[in-house]
Amino acid sequence: MSVKKSHLLSGGVTLQAVARAAGVTIATASRSLNDAYGVHPATRARVLQVAKKLNYTPNRFARGLVTGRSDMIGLIVSDVRNSYFAEVARGVEDAALEAGRDVMLCNSDMNSARQMKSIVSLLDKRAEAIIMNSVAALSRDDQQQIAAAGVPIVLLNRAGRDGTFSTVCADNEKGGRLAAECLLRNGHRNVIHLTGPKSHANLARRSQAFVKAMSAQRGTKVCTVHAIHTLQGGYGAAQEIFRSMNGATAIFTGNDVMAFGVMRAAIEAGIRIPRDISLIGFDDVELAAMSFPPLTTIHQPKYSVGRAALEIVKELLESGTETPRHRVLDVQLVERASVAKISR
Repeated sequence: MSVKKSHLLSGGVTLQAVARAAGVTIATASRSLNDAYGVHPATRARVLQVAKKLNYTPNRFARGLVTGRSDMIGLIVSDVRNSYFAEVARGVEDAALEAGRDVMLCNSDMNSARQMKSIVSLLDKRAEAIIMNSVAALSRDDQQQIAAAGVPIVLLNRAGRDGTFSTVCADNEKGGRLAAECLLRNGHRNVIHLTGPKSHANLARRSQAFVKAMSAQRGTKVCTVHAIHTLQGGYGAAQEIFRSMNGATAIFTGNDVMAFGVMRAAIEAGIRIPRDISLIGFDDVELAAMSFPPLTTIHQPKYSVGRAALEIVKELLESGTETPRHRVLDVQLVERASVAKISR
């Protein structure tokens, strides 16, 4: 598309028509409408008045061809069907709308190759920044390739340790401690921790804090089981767990969807929650309050995670700096009906 054609606007009104009616050049009309420098206030006011009278609506795509800006932010999540990511995405989108930007959503399906393909695709589409829930630790080559693109990158659910990219995450260590304290307070000493792969950074931090807090109490036993951190992964692992619980009285899962998998397996095995086994999750997705029984879990501010990521993007784009920002958001224990108090 030529620059001349890029002046075409929805509804058939062109920038050229606005300039002609206001008695100015196309360049002056464009600078007036974009609040750029070098325009006399009276001229700017006249152009704006004419544009309003003609119902002028800028074509953002066409404008991008001229300015080199897309006003588009890429968002890569593991699986938007997981309600955790749905809430995060809503936070990103709402904050982007307020900032006058659009969001393009991609699903990595927890596949590192697909994740990199999405990154390349977003950069090809001139995304001005990328917010991503990285499925695994990025290799040095991946980091260099992404950094070379020169756009802000915000990683979700990863603590800011290497300083390469900006990060937003919940306080996973505190969440792990709260889960342990809840079980200990209710008399549980022999527990199972069902979590995701060891390489999953934020789940690993929850696990480490949980095991440390449990082990600080004498006479406790923690059996850690690793599985894929999905509903199906939790379901399959729970089937194995229920064949031999070895006296365990509670299960703490790395996230809520794994806990829902445990619930499904428990129903099939005739195991009652919390009478036969207590259960606590992590995330506090909407379904947690509606499950049977309602799930005790660690609440993390999913919507706020999304908003915080977009706010960091906005700060970086407006300041022009490459200095990474890092934010850690607080978590709380939400006690419902899936943890029973037992006596020893």
